[in-house]
Amino acid sequence: MAAARHSTLDFMLGAKADGETILKGLQSIFQEQGMTESVHTWQDHGYLATYINKNGSFANLRIYPHGLVLLDLQSYDSDAQGKEVDSLLNKVEERMKELSQDSTGRVKRLPPIVRGGAIDRYWPTADGRLVEYDIDEVVYDEDSPYQNIKILHSKQFGNILILSGDVNLAESDLAYTRAIMGSGKEDYTGKDVLILGGGDGGILCEIVKLKPKMVTMVEIDQMVIDGCKKYMRKTCGDVLDNLKGDCYQVLIEDCIPVLKRYAKEGREFDYVINDLTAVPISTSPEEDSTWEFLRLILDLSMKVLKQDGKYFTQEIFNINFVSCFGCSMSFCHQMEANCVFLIL
Repeated sequence: MAAARHSTLDFMLGAKADGETILKGLQSIFQEQGMTESVHTWQDHGYLATYINKNGSFANLRIYPHGLVLLDLQSYDSDAQGKEVDSLLNKVEERMKELSQDSTGRVKRLPPIVRGGAIDRYWPTADGRLVEYDIDEVVYDEDSPYQNIKILHSKQFGNILILSGDVNLAESDLAYTRAIMGSGKEDYTGKDVLILGGGDGGILCEIVKLKPKMVTMVEIDQMVIDGCKKYMRKTCGDVLDNLKGDCYQVLIEDCIPVLKRYAKEGREFDYVINDLTAVPISTSPEEDSTWEFLRLILDLSMKVLKQDGKYFTQEIFNINFVSCFGCSMSFCHQMEANCVFLIL
């Protein structure tokens, strides 16, 4: 599949930008590439120059008066054009250094972004950062009634589980699984454990090795389990092959009704491990917002946790929010004593 290569080159000059001088100084470089020029200018807002090549590649040069100069270049992602683009960027960078000798500032050149390829290598994190992975194969891609489920292969990390665009777990992430279980400091022997989510089977697989009395895992999406037991076996082993084992059971249910039922029955656990996705599948009809949903999960979890039990989860809110949580919740004292928030 054809893909576009988007390259960028940024200059932050140490003084105001002389747009006319920069345009004249760079003009010959683009002309050598057979690119036609079109210039737009605005009073007090600088210059925008576009350069178009016969092969369809094009560049935008934006010059801001305060000293910021941005070059964006888009081309077809092929070896030949890639070399041409790299050569052009090198020449622009050298010429800009010559033109701004008296106002040398910061130069930033990022690796090119490949857009529209057969395999998507770029995935945002839950907190809005962009990560590029060395993904070379789409192993599994299905839509369940709840979410899109992808398992992609990375040369570095093995198979990676991605749920509705949120990167969940890779086969190499044993450190995450051990951390959310207490980093080897907890004794699960003979204990009752409740796992919320965890459809990849990683936590279940590791806890079963530690001889618990019973582990109950509540996962809403059967298709996550089906995909992981086939393509994430380095993570889950064979625990997802059956929904019941000697010391564990997997319930294919929404965890909120299960927690409410357990609370009503007076059932309690030594450990509650919250491994739900960072962004909930849905907050309705239980609550109106994500934060209220998370508050509800924590509240219900405390109701099924033994007085000396422990609650493990990912970090899902900042310290200020935890403080507000504690002040407003009736189980504040229990939260301080029992909750462990894993900072990832």
